[in-house]
Order: sequence, then C-alpha cells, then structure tokens
Amino acid sequence: MSGHRLEEALARLDRARTPADLFGDDAAEAARRYRRLARLVHPDATGGRTRDAFIRLNDLWRGYRGGDPATITTRRHAYRLDGGAVGGDLAELYRARAGPGRDVLLKMPRDPRDGDLIEREAVALRQLPKDGDGKFLPYVPRLVESFQHRDAATGAQRRVNAIAALDGFHSLAEVRRAHPGGVDPRDAAWMWRRLLVGLGFAHRAGVLHGAVLPEHVLIHPEEHGLVLVDWCYSVPGCYAHTDPSGRVPAMVDRYAGWYPPEVPGRRAASPATDIFMATRCMTELMGDKAPKAMRSFARGCTLPAQNRRPADAWRLLAEFDELLERLYGPRRFRPFHLPATP
Repeated sequence: MSGHRLEEALARLDRARTPADLFGDDAAEAARRYRRLARLVHPDATGGRTRDAFIRLNDLWRGYRGGDPATITTRRHAYRLDGGAVGGDLAELYRARAGPGRDVLLKMPRDPRDGDLIEREAVALRQLPKDGDGKFLPYVPRLVESFQHRDAATGAQRRVNAIAALDGFHSLAEVRRAHPGGVDPRDAAWMWRRLLVGLGFAHRAGVLHGAVLPEHVLIHPEEHGLVLVDWCYSVPGCYAHTDPSGRVPAMVDRYAGWYPPEVPGRRAASPATDIFMATRCMTELMGDKAPKAMRSFARGCTLPAQNRRPADAWRLLAEFDELLERLYGPRRFRPFHLPATP
C-alpha cells in the first residue's frame, strides 16, 4: 500500500507545473499536503532513490510560500498566473495576466517533446495576420508571443505560447451538450457560415487548420462570433521548409473517427480536409434536426475521396447561402441563447 501511495505522490509531483497545481489555494491544506508528500518522498524513506523528487517538492513549497512563484517572466512580459491549469489535448492552459486588462492563456505542453506542435501553432498564428486579409483576424486567436520556459524544479525546457484570452466564447462541444436534442438548423446556419469564413480566410493565407473539431470551434452566442482555436495540428505553408510533407502532424485520439481518410492514411492534407471536418462538426451539432437538403449538402462535403470534396471554402459559402435562402428565405438575425448545462 505504501508503494502505491509513493507512486501516486511521484505522479502528482510530475504533473505539477506551478506550486498552485500541487498545493491548491487553502494555506492550511497546502501545509498538510506538503507534510504528507515530504514523508512519502523523503530520501531517507526510500533509500535515496527519490532525492530528485524531494528537491522538487521543496522547490515548489518554497515557491508557494514566498516571492512571486506564480509568475513567468520573458524578455517581453511578466505573466502572473491566475489559478490552476485546464487540460487540453496535449497541453495545459493557464490563465494569466500580462498587465492591467491584458489577460492571456499560457499554453504549455505536458510532454516537452510536443514542443514542435506548440511551435507549429505559433508559426500558423504569425502567418495568418501576415498573409491573410486583416478584416478576418477576429476569426483566429492573437498570439502575444512564443517562448522557451525552463521549469525551475526539473530543468525541463518547454515551448509556451501566450495567446490573448477570449471572453464569452463557448465550444461547439459545450453547445451540443446544452442542446442534447440538436441545435435548430436556423441557428446552426450562422455558425456554419462563420466557420466557412474562418476557413476561407485561413486557406487563402496558406494555412490548413488540421483539427476542426468541436472543442476547437468557439462561438459567442450573443454576438454571433466564431473563433478557430488550437492550431497545433496545422499545416502552415511557410513551415514547409521544416516539414514539406503537407500532412497533419498528429491526431486527437478521442476524435479518431472524425478525420477524413487522408489524415490517418498519412497523406497530404488540403482545404478539403478542413471542410470535411467542419461539416462533421455541424451535422453532429444539429443531430436529426437537419433538413434533407442540408444533409445532402453535407454528404457532398464529406466524401471519402479527397479530390471529390469541395476545396474552396468561399465558393462553398456562396452555395450554402443559396441553400439557406431556398430553405428559410432572406437572411435575418436570430438571437441565440446557450442554456446552462446540468
């Protein structure tokens, strides 16, 4: 049993990126946690084999009790971390503040070896404003900076992206959970339109998203806004000198069945790859509520053969608008509210 507790303690230490991750917010409980962990990982109790873990525990404890341990400083900014991490597909996300009114998310890979994917996102988020039409920049996150961060406790180096925080946005996964019976197609229509706009903007800037999945599509219900996030799986054209394959570099395992055949087949992606996944997001969002004509439109976008699918998001948007007018008449604003999930 003691061996099991020791393994759990070592795993908790390994997962912790900041003192708050390990000790929490309550000072009395933090002290109790420290004492418990210190007893378990003290080198005298393990024949010396947990010496490094004990050093790290005490570094984190010193950080928790003094100075400003929850600050990451770069040449450009000092980021004050605000609370613990939120887990993403391959990274931990930390809310932080770079100054008054300058809230950001710090995206830090759990495994330092995934730094190439974090770098790929930074490359894409630099290319989009450089080579894309500036009026569509609200459809993508703003990269504040990308930097190397050394974990003071372990010495591990991690690539970190600082991304401007978004307020009032919810993922399509959240929207679907709030509407278990499916979203009204008239509401899904504006989300679908904006998703095609975001993809059209990115593709003309020479970037494929590579992972258009429900967690990566955020909408603002009241303002009818949309932002495509998590560009770690992207294929930015300017990255070709590093990876000329044109392949999506990795897959999100729990969505393995959502990808078109070229991705698991390790073939080059194209705009048709993103369109396939975007369409899958929208049909899943509506469930059985989608009208027959809309389902037929979606089938044409999700054909297995990549070269038979639409590859121009702007042209597809024009076709979608014609379909919507036939189904619902002239376009008009529909308020959309997101009910609280249980």
